[in-house]
Amino acid sequence: MTRPPSPVPTELSTAAQQVAVIDWRAADAPARFVHSLLHTGFAVLTHHPIDTALLRRIEAEWDHWLASPAVDNCRFDPLTQDGYVGPERSETAKGQTEKDLKAFFHHYPGGRYPQELSDAALRYRAQAEALAAQLLDWVQTHAPEAARRSFPQPLPEMIAGSRQTLLRILRYPPLRGDEPAGAMRAAAHEDINLLTVLPAAREPGLQVLGRDGLWRDVPGDAGWLVINTGDMLQEASGGVFPSTTHRVARPVGEAARRARMAMPLFLHPRPEVRLSARHTAASYLDERLRELGLRAP
Repeated sequence: MTRPPSPVPTELSTAAQQVAVIDWRAADAPARFVHSLLHTGFAVLTHHPIDTALLRRIEAEWDHWLASPAVDNCRFDPLTQDGYVGPERSETAKGQTEKDLKAFFHHYPGGRYPQELSDAALRYRAQAEALAAQLLDWVQTHAPEAARRSFPQPLPEMIAGSRQTLLRILRYPPLRGDEPAGAMRAAAHEDINLLTVLPAAREPGLQVLGRDGLWRDVPGDAGWLVINTGDMLQEASGGVFPSTTHRVARPVGEAARRARMAMPLFLHPRPEVRLSARHTAASYLDERLRELGLRAP
């Protein structure tokens, strides 16, 4: 798929390529947040309204469940795109040959949910969706004029009534030592959606690719939120907002013997929403799911 060109300058200083860490409560948080997205595709929020104690509970519950036989009761359904995907299937990032070293569960509004677990993940989902909608309003308000002219409709309107926003609970298992040499926990990729809300993992590994070709660790102390732009926002903005390549690096040493949990929320428009002259949200999503091997060619 050919991406729209980005008008953001390619010659940026090292400082400009650093992901900003922003206090959500600050008066200038919206403008600084959008500035970081424009230059790096990422921003990190502190002192946000998401319940961090709730996040720790979800990690503990789902770490156990995703490694248990109970996952067989909720195997992935390619028609509804929800349920459990194990390491044996996982995803193969576009342009990669090895599957990612991870297992995950997909949840959509009204979709299947493990009966063995509490509703903690659903409560987190509600909090994250509310915050994501606010962040999308920040983008709409502080986007450069070129982006606002490109948006087919205001960004907040794109998600009104959407039932496509995806909650993914991920478990990257401890490494056994026999994994393919080129396999990563999550190979270099870009997200499909408008914005991604990701509570910082307690294990390291998330990295973003700078325009200078160097990988940089994304700041991520416990309790922080990592936000990044996806392909749909890049498409809708005519390339003004970059969908930046990122990965979860393969750990070494003691970290390789520990699991890593993550719970990204991928903010999606309604299927009929037009992103550009060439794509609706539905046609864009279908194309990318086929590339990932999660939908039949």
